Formats: sequence, C-alpha cells, structure tokens
Amino acid sequence: MQVWPGQTYPLGATYDGAGTNFAVYSEAANRIELCLLHDDGSETAVELRETDAFVRHAYLPGIMPGQRYGFRVHGPYEPERGHRCNSAKLLLDPYARAISGSIDWGESVYGYHFGKPDSRNDMDSAPHTMSSVVVNPYFDWGDDRLPRTDYHRTVLYEAHVKGLTMLHPELPEELRGTYAGLAHPAVIEHLTELGVTALELMPVHQFVNDHRLVDAGLGNYWGYNTIGFFAPHNAYASWGDRGEQVLEFKQAVRALHRAGIEVILDVVYNHTAEGNHLGPTLSFRGLDNAQYYRLADNPRYYTDTTGTGNSLLMRSPHVLQLIMDSLRYWVTEMHVDGFRFDLAATLARQFHEVDRLSSFFDLVQQDPVVSQVKLIAEPWDVGEGGYQVGNFPPLWTEWNGKYRDTVRDLWRGEPRTLAEFASRLTGSSDLYQDDGRRPLASINFTTCHDGFTLHDLVSYNEKHNEANGESNRDGESHNRSWNCGAEGDTDDPEILELRNRQMRNFIATLMLSQGVPMLSHGDEFARTQGGNNNAYCQDNEVSWVRWPEKGAETDTTMLEFTQAMVWLRRDHPVFRRRRFFHGRPVEGTHDDLSDISWFTPEGEEMTQQDWQAAHAKAMTVFLNGGAISEPGPRGERISDDSFLLMFNASAEKLEFVVPVNHGEQWKIMVDTARPEGVTPGQGEKVDGGERFTMIGRSMTVLMRPA
Repeated sequence: MQVWPGQTYPLGATYDGAGTNFAVYSEAANRIELCLLHDDGSETAVELRETDAFVRHAYLPGIMPGQRYGFRVHGPYEPERGHRCNSAKLLLDPYARAISGSIDWGESVYGYHFGKPDSRNDMDSAPHTMSSVVVNPYFDWGDDRLPRTDYHRTVLYEAHVKGLTMLHPELPEELRGTYAGLAHPAVIEHLTELGVTALELMPVHQFVNDHRLVDAGLGNYWGYNTIGFFAPHNAYASWGDRGEQVLEFKQAVRALHRAGIEVILDVVYNHTAEGNHLGPTLSFRGLDNAQYYRLADNPRYYTDTTGTGNSLLMRSPHVLQLIMDSLRYWVTEMHVDGFRFDLAATLARQFHEVDRLSSFFDLVQQDPVVSQVKLIAEPWDVGEGGYQVGNFPPLWTEWNGKYRDTVRDLWRGEPRTLAEFASRLTGSSDLYQDDGRRPLASINFTTCHDGFTLHDLVSYNEKHNEANGESNRDGESHNRSWNCGAEGDTDDPEILELRNRQMRNFIATLMLSQGVPMLSHGDEFARTQGGNNNAYCQDNEVSWVRWPEKGAETDTTMLEFTQAMVWLRRDHPVFRRRRFFHGRPVEGTHDDLSDISWFTPEGEEMTQQDWQAAHAKAMTVFLNGGAISEPGPRGERISDDSFLLMFNASAEKLEFVVPVNHGEQWKIMVDTARPEGVTPGQGEKVDGGERFTMIGRSMTVLMRPA
C-alpha cells in the first residue's frame, strides 16, 4: 500500500477523487495507527508518521468512499494524571463525516475491567464498537439556496426525525423513521399547510444508546448523547450507513428548502457520549483525554455541568476548533440554516463561571459563516449559576423558559401573574432590551420535547414516568400543569371541553405573542405521552406522533385551530413586530392612540393597583396596527389592522367591556370558548363600549380593520 505524507488540514478523512487524506490531532499520543477495516473482520494498520503541531497525517491513494476506518493511539494510560490512551481500543475519528455500525456494550469498549475501575483493560474493542467511514463529498445541490427567513416571519416546529415520521400512514414502511421520510411530500405538505417556516430537528449528530438503557431494553431516543459532531445519525438512514446517511440527509434538506422550510439542528457540543470516568473509550477519551474534557482537581475524574458525566473543555483551542469546524461544515456542506445549542450555558464556561465574553462567543461573532445563520441558545445548564435566560450576547436568540413558565401559570390560575405575563406577551423587554436585542430574541414556547406535551399539560398534575424504569424519580416534578379536574384519561364531557379550551388558549397565546413561536411536533394533533414528561428513552408509540388517517372519522378541530392561529399571525405584522412597544403614540404614524394599551375587563385603563392585585387574572390588550414604528424592507410604512386581545384566566365567567375611543366597531376573530375556536366567515360584530360575557379560562380576539 502506498502511503504519502498528506496534509495536516482539513482534519478527518478527505476524499479528493483519487484517494483520501487522513489527519488527526493528539498531543498525548506517542504513536497513532490508522486502521483500515475490512468486511471479513480484519484490518490493515498504517502508522501516521508525519506530525505537525500534534496533527498526524497521511494520504492513501486509492482509498475510496465507503472505506471504514478507526485509530489506535499508543500513549500513556495514567488516569491519575488525566491520560487514558490505550491502543487496544479502536477509536472513532472526531471529524468522521459518517459512522457505521453500533456498540454492543461488551466489556472490551471500556478502559478498565468491570468491578475494577483502577485496572487496565487491553481487550480489543474493534469487533464491538462503531467505525468511521470515508465519504464522497460531492452532491448535486442544483439551485438550492438557504431560505433565510427573517425571524419575524419564522414559525419554528420542533420535531424528531423518527418520532415525526414513524407512524405516518402515507409513508412507505421503508421510509418511516428516516431522513427520507422527512422529505416525503405528505410530511412537507403538512408542514406548509400548518404554516411552519423552520423545522428544528432534535439531535441528528451521530449519538450512542447508553449501556444502561440498552440493558433495560430502552434506548436514547432523544439523542442528546453525541459521539460524532460531523456525522448524520446512521439509524435514521433508510438505505445504508457507509455514507448513504450523508446523501439522504442532504436530499431531505434540499426537499425542505424547495418548500421554503429552513432546517435547524439541535446540537450538543457541551458533552460527549463517553460519560464519566467509568464510561467507555470510544474516541476523544482515548485520543487526548486532558485536551478534550474538563477534568476535576483530581484528573481521574471529570467536571460535569451537564448532568451526563463530562463536559468538553471550552478553553481548549482544539475543542473550540472542533466545534467551529463542525458548525461551518453543517452550514457549507449540509446546507442547514441554523442551530439550537443544547445546555448552551456550558459553552460559555471557559473557566468556571458562565461568561458571555468567553472565547466561544468571540469565535461565533467573527465567523463569516456561522454568524450569518440562526443561533438559538438553550440558556441554562445544571452547573452553579447555570440559569442564564436573557444573558446571551446580542447575536443570539434564546429559548425563553420564563415565557413558558409564566404562560402556564396564567392559564392554570396562579395569582400575581398578570404583570409578568404582560412582559412575556410583548417580547420580554425586561430580558432583551438592555443589550440591544429585539423581541425576536425571545423564542417563545409552552411545550417542547422536554416535559409534558400540550395535551398532557392540561391532563396531568403529576408526571407518570414509570415506564422509564427509574421508579418515577426522573423528570421535572414542578410542571406548572393542571389536569382540569381529573388525572389522565377521563370521559367526563365538562373536563374534556375545558382541556380542549385550555389547549386553544395556549396555542392562541403563543401565536399572538411578540417574539418567535415554537410548536412541539404533534401538539397540533393534541398528542399524548400518557403523562410521561421525560420520554428520552421511549423509542416507541409513547413518543411517536400518531397522525390522523385521511378520510377517517377523526376530530381535526385542534389541527384546524392551530393552522388558523399560525396564519392569523403570518397575515398580521402587528403580532410579529421587530421593535418593542413604546407605550405611547408613535410619531409619524398618523395615529393619536398609543401603540399598545392595557385595560381592565371593565374597559378602564390599568392602574398600578390593578397590576398588583393578587386576584387579578383578566385583562384586555389593545394592539394598534396603525402605530407600527419599524419600516418595511424598502423603508415603507407598515400598517395593519388593530386588535383587542381579551384574556379571562379566572375560573369564573366575567363581563368584558370593549374599550371606547379605540374603535367604533370590531369583529370577533377568535373565541377559544367555541369548540372550533375561530369565528367562521367575517366574524360577529361588536361595538365600542359594548358589554359581553366571557366564560372562565377563555380568550377572545377582536379585530378593527385598518
């Protein structure tokens, strides 16, 4: 076999049409072997003799796409000093573009013998672990372009590749649970009819099913257990894992882009699947443990701010390079439109504290590729000082956990909620205005993958996670949920009606709030997980979306209501403003009324006492469509209809008065007290000053044409 010197960059395996360049970083290694794996179980070892700046490299002519490979690292095995090199362990390439196979969790994938954590295990892991794959980078993207949908026009839809497609009745069996399933016309048609502009996919980086879960007959369904930051997860490919998963993912992105739908990836750069000091040796640990991971004062152990056993070392230039190279790869080569960063506070821990001036943020800010796509933070982790909602730099948007909590509290009837709810409804200026951000920095959601579904939020007071095998100890215990009078399933018509109304209240509130709304997949069908609020290990019908059969006798009112609310938002710029409200008339808009006003149910302007009243759970909000201060893309004035949003979150019916002097006649557009939620036709007319009754826990939206 010919072995040429090759190049130090790019890292990983790079096929150029005639052969493949291999490059891997390790400061700890004394010697590294590239192992070419054959289908008969044998391997050919090639020592990487060329070394520059701790990067070992070689070029092998004739090595083609589909070739499986791994590394064996010869170096110190001294856990007490933070070193865990062991040449008996076949290691994944951190830059592998595809990964083949799975782990069978034999003792050989660990660096020690079971029951003897201080021992050294020299069993060969190759037959029991995954392998890296050389891929063909060439793909015909045609005229594909990133949609680049502005945030104020964005409607996010959080979904799981398998969960969204596994039970779809119109998908062929072989496409269910795959990237190809996402690209199927039936799935894309649903998303476009719903009004979705961006699909936020739960992790698709190659992840690992934990040993503990596999032994329990479960799996890491959610996928927050990454081992390959460049490789699409191979189990989601319908036709092979020797690079086919890369082609299939690209085809899905291309199909979604043609429909105008962006693809945003939920990414997990805060930790890896290798876990704590008792975890397996799969890649980073065996290559250079001390350079990749944040070690404790005793370097045998790991500092863990993620709750998973380890945290990546965010002050290591090689870790930062890995993350930035990965992000650029997914944008430039895979054409994704943005990222949602799991436990993003950990990425800001350059030393101990969460620091918005950390190197990671500096690198993202100046990067000409990554800085131009959507960047969404989950602004917390489990470490000290880890709750950082509102504290990320101006380039970033954030999952607004305070929005979720406040909206849930309002509709379940918690006292002293109105004032904070008003802030959340109008874009959370208290969180984002002081650092130059806009309402669009707030990613609003009431449900997501983590926690109750929308149906379960109004059906359960307590979590019911027994199927997870942890005696119902896992998952959040404080869900801010309310079961409406019965725990779980019931055939009581009054409770069922109230639950449906509450779901409509949540959807309407979400879609009419300033900021960027995010729906959780299946909530438009009132999907249930049976009260499981931590279904991370439930790769089954507990978590999969149950789609209604076309033509079947199925209640579609929830779907139709959700569609109507999404399109109401898209049709009216007053619900998706790019600047915060001023709370006064806006100069140059030819309107003497304030851009926003707040009223008691009696139609009188809210006073400080009204805001602070513990019992207050109802109000009216006036949104002035004639006083939008931001201009259109060509500098033109934006004008819209005006709206009154009337909230009655109390249990009793209340009489509301339509505020006078804000419009002579209004049309009822939304009434969540109705089973369908939306007023058919042109809407019933009500006059300024008119009184009408709203039942408990309901919402009404009135419109005054411009």
